[in-house]
Amino acid sequence: QVQLVESGGGLVQAGDSLRLSCTASGRAFSRYDMGWFRQAPGKEREFVAASGWIAGSTYYADSVKGRFTISRDNAKNTLYLQMNSLKPEDSAVYYCAARPAYSSGSYYGPNEYVYWGQGTQVTVSS
Repeated sequence: QVQLVESGGGLVQAGDSLRLSCTASGRAFSRYDMGWFRQAPGKEREFVAASGWIAGSTYYADSVKGRFTISRDNAKNTLYLQMNSLKPEDSAVYYCAARPAYSSGSYYGPNEYVYWGQGTQVTVSS
């Protein structure tokens, strides 16, 4: 079992930066693929970024590539999402997700993940 708790959301202006954190409880954080997803009102949950359990394996949605950076500190059981050059369309609830290593399936689909946090709100004003 893994419990995930996100933090770091807030209200910012367009062009600002935010860093989200996701702290995991339980053991073997390093043996999980981790992902960030987001969901805006009236829209489906969408993939933002993922960090595979294999060091250095990262994946991004085209809409955030070059602006967002996912990273993890396995010693601290924490996943990060550095968000730069934020846009109003980045406004959403951001969720952290996890799945065990060696899971099959795409990194991009929310159904591929087993554990979810409660989400943190990010609002970007224009």
